[in-house]
Amino acid sequence: MADTDNNDAFVAFERVQKSYDGETLVVKDLNLSMPKGEFLTMLGPSGSGKTTCLMMLAGFETATHGEIRLNGRPINNIPPHKRGIGMVFQNYALFPHMTVAENLSFPLEVRKIGKSDREEKIRRALDMVQMGDFSGRRPAQLSGGQAQRIALARALVFEPELVLMDEPLGALDKQLREHMQFEITNLAHELGITVVYVTHDQTEALTMSDRVAVFDDGRIQQLAAPDTLYESPDNSFVAQFIGENNTLAGTVKEIEGDRCIVELDDGELIDAQPVNVEKPGDRTLISIRPERVETNVERLGENAHTLKAQVAEFIYMGDVFRTRLKVAGKEDFIIKTRNSADQRRLQPGENIEIGWLPQDCRALDAV
Repeated sequence: MADTDNNDAFVAFERVQKSYDGETLVVKDLNLSMPKGEFLTMLGPSGSGKTTCLMMLAGFETATHGEIRLNGRPINNIPPHKRGIGMVFQNYALFPHMTVAENLSFPLEVRKIGKSDREEKIRRALDMVQMGDFSGRRPAQLSGGQAQRIALARALVFEPELVLMDEPLGALDKQLREHMQFEITNLAHELGITVVYVTHDQTEALTMSDRVAVFDDGRIQQLAAPDTLYESPDNSFVAQFIGENNTLAGTVKEIEGDRCIVELDDGELIDAQPVNVEKPGDRTLISIRPERVETNVERLGENAHTLKAQVAEFIYMGDVFRTRLKVAGKEDFIIKTRNSADQRRLQPGENIEIGWLPQDCRALDAV
């Protein structure tokens, strides 16, 4: 699935394909449009096509077929340095022999901006990323987080309308990475710039983005806001790739409107939303998020579906309990329950009843 309304798009891919060998397509018939000011993340596993799309937009790769437009203007044949796009890479790509100020000056000099204007823009960009006191240092004198801030400042210094970021936080430790996620999104929204961000980190994508394009096998599998991706995945790939997910295999017995009955492989019948199953007899994977499963089933009311389960493993994680269950012949069914006064710790070997509401259960394609 992809967005094809490109009429008023600031960034638009129209039927874009990319092949390196003339045979295998690494990007397949991509249609994607972005409004101005959006923070869009391209998310997917290695080899899914997300970075190739970013590089085509930047001008470092050429589309084999189709057209890429920026603010209504075709850019397929425009060289990278004339596209007016800011870039931030994972390895920062700072010039080691230049000071911080000289690194930021370089893209301004290329654009023939005068010395006094350059100095003002450099000062403003460094202040944006809280690095105003570092202008005289060289990259080797910076920590990873400081270098990333300078790389971000350099991408913003010439005031581009579009900034591309390729795994920019991949080299940072977890705490700094999370801090920088908020800094980048806040800065992007403050400045009103459009951002295309590439990552394979699903948490990063969900945290930072207005919309996320989930890539697999050269195609966008789903393009949606983070909460929609998580709560309403279109297919089994998205359900499995975004967050933790439980699946139970079965066969569709009947479909009526927004409800279907599925017979699990162990013979149990359950209700689900039919998402991409079409008819009785179709094989399906039932998808249910771990936090939607309730162990105090009386809380759910009479519409709940319940199953017998046996506790295989209980893990204390501080704010939540993570429990692995044996359910309907499956050994790795995970539930997450909040650490609260009324939530008791389950014991391995214990037999319990679990339940969920039908609207939290989706019948997806059998992969």
